[in-house]
Amino acid sequence: MSVWRFEAIGTSWEIETSAPLPAVARSAVEELLAAFDAAWSRFRDDSLVAALARGAGSVPAPRDAADLLETYAALSDATDGAVNPLVGASLERLGYDTAYSFAASVPVPAPADWRERVRLDDGHLTVAEPALIDVGAIGKGRLVDRVAALVATHVDGDLVVDASGDLAVRGRPVRVGLEHPFDPTRAIGVWTVADAALCASATNRRSWGDGLHHVLDARTGGPVRAVAATWAVAPTAMRADAIATALFFDGGARLAHEWGVQWVRMLTDGRVEWSPGCGAEVFGATASVEP
Repeated sequence: MSVWRFEAIGTSWEIETSAPLPAVARSAVEELLAAFDAAWSRFRDDSLVAALARGAGSVPAPRDAADLLETYAALSDATDGAVNPLVGASLERLGYDTAYSFAASVPVPAPADWRERVRLDDGHLTVAEPALIDVGAIGKGRLVDRVAALVATHVDGDLVVDASGDLAVRGRPVRVGLEHPFDPTRAIGVWTVADAALCASATNRRSWGDGLHHVLDARTGGPVRAVAATWAVAPTAMRADAIATALFFDGGARLAHEWGVQWVRMLTDGRVEWSPGCGAEVFGATASVEP
């Protein structure tokens, strides 16, 4: 396998292909990543979401906007509002801001009426008043899907796109360790993934201060406390990432069942749960959970 490693959208990427990726393909991937970042990054002053946060009422809608907002609507309904694309201001309030200040203030909830504030109109993404959209892990999952599809048009055979926790696999199966959130040198299990995507989320990643991390409950603006890590396997990385996010909240397991997504999660008390019929090999005595 040929491996291409690089940094993009603030994270590490690794693309494995059965044959070296031609220069034209690498350029196309870089252009795709740059365009996505220019649209959705809340860490860039010149992005479209930054313009909306500053006061621009409308910007040209990125090509992913409809699918991302539709996914957020499903997650919001399933989790009773715990997942919300306007959580960006809540993250900044806790110090996860453009300057990475990590200086936390009192948490603020995200607006519960986000669907009335954010809409798509005639090819434009519009906000009723300034608001900071954060598509988070779900956006990264969407990007992994698009990169995998693009790379597949340039090379035949096996393909793995790994964006630091978001993994898309085409061709030969890949055996993936499920990193222990309390000890990164250990795994709580392994999962063999074939022609699917595996996405993970954990509170020990992008964490700072005393109990502060990037997984927030939009209803309070504060970090989640009951779940430490989640993993989900689905046909697309966007759906896998969506379920990995939803599993931090009540309702996530039911949505996973409705979407046919397998999952594993570890609670902060050390217990491990998984979906019925899950294909992961989980170490130790734990329990499956009915939706």
